[in-house]
Amino acid sequence: MKPGTFTQLYVQLVFAVKNREAILHKSIRNRIFEYMSGIITQMNHKSIIVNGVSNHVHIFIGLNPTKTISETVHDIKRSTSLFINDEKLCPYKFAWQDGYGGFTHSRSQIHDVYQYILNQEEHHKKQTFRDEYIQYLKKFEIEYDERFLFDFLDDVEPLRGN
Repeated sequence: MKPGTFTQLYVQLVFAVKNREAILHKSIRNRIFEYMSGIITQMNHKSIIVNGVSNHVHIFIGLNPTKTISETVHDIKRSTSLFINDEKLCPYKFAWQDGYGGFTHSRSQIHDVYQYILNQEEHHKKQTFRDEYIQYLKKFEIEYDERFLFDFLDDVEPLRGN
């Protein structure tokens, strides 16, 4: 970064497991989320929190302005897919769905966003991933076409196994 460049950029990233699978079981989540945090740190972002449930993940970072959000998500997805498959953490080939959500927050919102991500399991006992994601899109006034949203697991099954 060039001298005299000062930034304060906080971004929440959200993406889902491919094929409508709920395979991020509790027994492997911490290991995967710690790995993700390491990737984020290697990219010179500040890893604030990584958490999620069986079918999706939320990542909150202090963004390194020399990296694009798209590049960041690509590297996290690619690296974690390789890690999960190399370590055989899932019974079959693991992959992430295409796409992601990226939402910016101010410094004053850090605590609230952190708590929200920390409490994903509890939150998803009351609200589906689909409803949560659409609520975010509306809150941030992001235009979307439902045809291009994630394939939501909870469209076809009740919440369980988080």
